[in-house]
Amino acid sequence: MVRFFIIFFAIAALLAGYITWRIFGKASFSRRWKMAMAVGIVATIFVPVLTIILRRSGFDNPGLHLLTWAGYLGLGFLSFVFSYVVIRDLIWMPLAAAKWFKKRIGKAAQGRQKIHSIDSPSRRGFLVNSMNYGILAAAALTTGYGVSEAKQTPEVKKVPVAIDNLPPELNGFRIVQITDIHVNPTFRRASVEEIVAVVNTLEADVVALTGDLVDGSVEQLGYDVAPLARIQSASGNFFVTGNHEYYSGVVEWVEEVRRLGFTVLLNEHQVLTRGRARLLLAGVTDYRGGNFLPSHRSDAQKALNGSPAVDVKILLAHQPKSIFAAARSGYDLQISGHTHGGQFFPWNLLVGFAQPYVYGLHTHENTQIYVSRGTGYWGPPVRVGSPSEITLIELVPA
Repeated sequence: MVRFFIIFFAIAALLAGYITWRIFGKASFSRRWKMAMAVGIVATIFVPVLTIILRRSGFDNPGLHLLTWAGYLGLGFLSFVFSYVVIRDLIWMPLAAAKWFKKRIGKAAQGRQKIHSIDSPSRRGFLVNSMNYGILAAAALTTGYGVSEAKQTPEVKKVPVAIDNLPPELNGFRIVQITDIHVNPTFRRASVEEIVAVVNTLEADVVALTGDLVDGSVEQLGYDVAPLARIQSASGNFFVTGNHEYYSGVVEWVEEVRRLGFTVLLNEHQVLTRGRARLLLAGVTDYRGGNFLPSHRSDAQKALNGSPAVDVKILLAHQPKSIFAAARSGYDLQISGHTHGGQFFPWNLLVGFAQPYVYGLHTHENTQIYVSRGTGYWGPPVRVGSPSEITLIELVPA
């Protein structure tokens, strides 16, 4: 834990120093004020970590909820500030290099005079400060827009999935996926009730909740997730664990989700029938679940143990990384979440380095995979360019 805090504060200090230097370096603030701003940035980055530690230690009250809101909003704002500053600096670097090169090789007197006039300290300082304040304003506007997007009722995303040799009885079979809700102090019962209301309009054959339901204990969040018990489907509601369940007390949450009427698939399956047609719905524990509980090691092949001959095999797996095992085991379709579609810039550019698929329907070898952008959000209550979704997957003949 000590090493974590040393590394955390070192990284936070570097980020704070960079932002303060590049945003306020030419501002007319005193050195003391600039130091105070840097300390404030470090504190803002630390607040979300502090609230997580306090909540895992059993603290939970309205004051802590407000602090959670403030910390995550501040973190989202700083993320945009940092991103915009980096973009600005990456654009400026070749321009500055070109200017230096022109000065070195020498230009005509008129050209040199033009460069000198642009480079006058007062003019350059005014332009830099104006751009820096523009970055702060743009980051604030982007944060506000992102909050409004994140707090909207998730849209319904309809995804037809073509299956080879699909029996007529399974044509139009409807799987409604909700995932990555991340119930927490910024996403409470009212938002869960909105999700349930939408799901119950979709006439689902099956509802699949593919992990990361919560960020907190059953004691803290049981009331907020309770509306999930009202979800309706023709053939059952199913749940698989995500990585955040393991941070929040997975054993207790598995029992709570069962109490809400969901079938929890821990490397297990169920066979659903429609006339003579049979569909196997399997579920695996989170890809990293075995790191927390050895009995929760994710195993797509084990989930098929004892299964009869079926027409379609579908795997519920929180992380897209499970697709490699799913393809080896011969599943027709894997349904996943975890990535949030990147949620907001710049993370949408980085998540692809950690997962083979980030969003949408893809084919991996002979197995299709659909990755949802998620129904809630994690961390900052912000979504930009990656709206939340409730997914309606409909099986159709290939």
